[in-house]
Amino acid sequence: MLDKKKYLNPETVAKLDNMALRARLVVEGYIIGQHKSPYHGFSVEFAEHRAYGPGDEIRHVDWKLYGKTDRYYVKQYEEETNLKVYILLDISRSMKYTSKTVSKLDYASYLSAALSYLMLNQRDGTGLILFDEKIQTFIPPRSTSSHLNTILKHLEKPKLGSDTEIGSVLHEMAERIKKRGLIILISDLMDDQESVLSGLKHFRHNKQEVILFHILDRKEVDFDFNARTRFKDMESGSLLTTEPWQIKSSYKKRIQLLQHEYKKQCRKQLIDYVPLFTDQSLDIALNSYLNKRQKLG
Repeated sequence: MLDKKKYLNPETVAKLDNMALRARLVVEGYIIGQHKSPYHGFSVEFAEHRAYGPGDEIRHVDWKLYGKTDRYYVKQYEEETNLKVYILLDISRSMKYTSKTVSKLDYASYLSAALSYLMLNQRDGTGLILFDEKIQTFIPPRSTSSHLNTILKHLEKPKLGSDTEIGSVLHEMAERIKKRGLIILISDLMDDQESVLSGLKHFRHNKQEVILFHILDRKEVDFDFNARTRFKDMESGSLLTTEPWQIKSSYKKRIQLLQHEYKKQCRKQLIDYVPLFTDQSLDIALNSYLNKRQKLG
């Protein structure tokens, strides 16, 4: 029997042909690893009938009603929570960094695809925003099954952006999103921390629920460089040649302080802060999302 749990490994996922296959196998691998279905508790209530029309799925036809009326009607459903989810994915140049096979952008794209697959199977309206210093792609949330193809098409090979302006993008989206829902930010957070936190607080001020997935390559944290190395800023292009041991201690302290501050400030704002490395299993992030989703009903 095929061991689908292996598809929670990002390096295994990277070998698959396309994003649709990645999304499906990641979620199936996740479900197999659970004692109960993650879909438990996410139901929809039957609302009413309407006439069958082009684009409607055959599986929604009410055949009992057809037997009585000789006409085709589909069941309309009403989402119990009417949840709208917005995935904000950072595509700035720093996200392309990798020390192995899977870049931060690769990992973030796989995660976005798997989350979209889960959400749309739960009939949650799902939207996708790709951004760097500004919004590059905005796909409004919809809950139809065909909407998944639209999202995955943009995640297949996202065009790499330029610099990062996370804070301004968050403020813009906080103004645009009027209805309460769930905001999922996926980024390496290589930007001014105060600006990012200000944008996140804007969402919370508007009563939005927020999850922050902080994606880093393990080498960015461990700073495991041994020989004299030339470092290049992937966004500004500036270069620094140095002996890594000279700056390793201070660098690691700054990264730890950065993560600690995000964790502390997010806790204050009731934001779920989830640090992730690009070599970690994707079920960590899926667990975090589903725990949040269950709390929201």
